[in-house]
Amino acid sequence: SSDEHDPHSAAGTFVTTEHFVLQGARASTIAESTGRANMFLAAVSGGLVALGLVATASSLGAAFYGFGLVLLPTLAFVGFVTFERTLQSSIEDTEYARRIAMLRGYYFEHAPEVARFLVSDPPAERLFLTQRVPADRWQGYRTVAGMVAVITAVLAGSTAALAAILIFDHSLAAAVISGAVVALPVMIAMVRREDSAWQRAAAEP
Repeated sequence: SSDEHDPHSAAGTFVTTEHFVLQGARASTIAESTGRANMFLAAVSGGLVALGLVATASSLGAAFYGFGLVLLPTLAFVGFVTFERTLQSSIEDTEYARRIAMLRGYYFEHAPEVARFLVSDPPAERLFLTQRVPADRWQGYRTVAGMVAVITAVLAGSTAALAAILIFDHSLAAAVISGAVVALPVMIAMVRREDSAWQRAAAEP
């Protein structure tokens, strides 16, 4: 038949298949980010419940501090790893979206009669703005990676505060100062890391 020798017919099949594969890849990255964030939050929730039980059982004795100084750094490490992976997944998802927009450009070019039935995508470069706006300093805190960064910074600060209580003979002031001195720089560093990763991704062709 004529379709078998029509290169446009074969190209259309290839493009629609690629569109489907990219959409499936986007769904996978979103599911992975959500799953990792949920696992991290579940670990933090369970760890804090366990810490509370130990505090009650030991009456804030040595067992509580020992358990806390093992648990909180471990949860903070899990947070760092989760932050990195959710950041990678969100950038991958946006790259898949950009490639889908390019494929849709093919549809509009070769089948202009359907343009009035479809919503036109913005230029491919602007797709990064849907998830991360480098010019908006607060956008980083609204992403999944940003949420994980804030919780991780609090865990790191809590570790420092707990250690300061032991070192400075249960001084509340020392604990608050130590926690703030650690938590704020960690949070700022992680959000800046997110900013730089998005800027590098946006600059790539």
